[in-house]
Amino acid sequence: MIGSLIVFDEPSLEFRYGQRVSDPHDGLSLFGPFDADESSSVRLSYIAIGTGDGLDLLEQWLDAINQPAILREEGKEANLRLWPPYPGFEAAFAKPWPEKPNWTRAISASELSSASRTHDQYQRANAVVDYYLNEIKLASSKLDPTPNVAICVVPDEVYKNCRPKSKVQDATGEKVSRKTINSRKTGQLELLSDVSLEVYNLSPDFRRQLKARSMEYGIPIQIVRESTLQLTDKARKGKRQLTPISDRMWNISTALYYKCGGKPWRLVTAREGVCYIGIAFRRSEDEKTACCAAQMFLNNGDGIVFLGDFGPWYSSEKEQFKLSRQAAKKLLEGTLKTYKDLGGKELKEIFLHSRSYISPDEFAGYKEACPSGIKLSGIRVRRERRGGLRLYGDQKTPLLRGSFLKNSERSGFLWASGFKTRLATYDGWETPVPLKIDIIYGDAIIERVAQDIFGLTKLNYNACRLGESQPVTVKFSDAVGEILISNPTVEKRRHNFKFYI
Repeated sequence: MIGSLIVFDEPSLEFRYGQRVSDPHDGLSLFGPFDADESSSVRLSYIAIGTGDGLDLLEQWLDAINQPAILREEGKEANLRLWPPYPGFEAAFAKPWPEKPNWTRAISASELSSASRTHDQYQRANAVVDYYLNEIKLASSKLDPTPNVAICVVPDEVYKNCRPKSKVQDATGEKVSRKTINSRKTGQLELLSDVSLEVYNLSPDFRRQLKARSMEYGIPIQIVRESTLQLTDKARKGKRQLTPISDRMWNISTALYYKCGGKPWRLVTAREGVCYIGIAFRRSEDEKTACCAAQMFLNNGDGIVFLGDFGPWYSSEKEQFKLSRQAAKKLLEGTLKTYKDLGGKELKEIFLHSRSYISPDEFAGYKEACPSGIKLSGIRVRRERRGGLRLYGDQKTPLLRGSFLKNSERSGFLWASGFKTRLATYDGWETPVPLKIDIIYGDAIIERVAQDIFGLTKLNYNACRLGESQPVTVKFSDAVGEILISNPTVEKRRHNFKFYI
């Protein structure tokens, strides 16, 4: 029925012993991770890199992570639905987190601070990354087997200073103009200058650059700010506001388990032989070219990233990305080949998710790359624009998460954010914004497409949450694009999704 509003049930997740519940906190606390009893048991191994203070904080944190944690609020009852108690790593993941890392490397706090205060944003990001990267490189050459994750503890000053729009107080060194930076990007070096031009082809964002350059050594990165590791729920005056310690432990533990090769949970609603591919785009800084990439997700939660071509994919007039027929064909062919090379099972159906409109010529390229016998659908998924459609609940309760308004047989609005019954609250700040879903190509059923997208809001293993406001195919498009496009000279890239989050 067109124009009808229905509410989907919260998608179920599968955990150990085949048990199914909707909230990952419940599933992990009661049963443990989905892969707990697999023969190839997850190996928990890690290296720790940071300043002396940062490593001390991490040691205290990792000691506490094996213990239960619960929110305690002075003078009022704690909302334990919104902030569920953390049972301890072993209780949640069926094995204790190792107290000692395989490798610990301390970085001089004063040298790191000095490097993060250089005027030139490219020089400072590169210098800070080098401090961490040198230790990761050394660990990869010295340790056998290679550790499964590198925990990089970053001082808050470094985090604040080493982002593209950072304004550094008491900056030091040469103040470089935008004109000079642009000339250095094109390979033009001034007379009597010993500046390395390579740093200008890397991201001025510390996080993006470290993620990209560290892929060469095959160790996923978990970046943690020092302030995140404080073992208290009470916010200090003038300091960063944090979620309760139980929530931070849930999120970091889940991310570490996933990056060590584990599968915390499996999406029950995902169908066998069906995959979902998010098309990611990112413009270069000069806005003349853009990068395309594909993020492929399966019913078991595994993610694959494939880099496509750079090209003039963005139209400023239409504010849309559009691939050529050949580029689209190459992107999907490469993604499917990577999937097959990694031992992927036979596929029956592929759903392409894109925030931009998929042109007929572009979809023709995807069709050419799609093997015969596999159904292909092109779906546009994007947050409704500012000033667009909004629906409201009663005076006390926002619209329910999972609400779906069918606009036509090929279009509708899905509220992935909203009042969450399991939490008995709405955990957002703004009026819930719907996802606009349009079936552009294919003969899919709009309700089925919306349900699939709703399920994909629960596959973010970088945190432990009931559900996100966007599906994983769309949510991480910017993150993947930023890491790839901002570091075009980095050649040794990994296909596994865990390297990008």
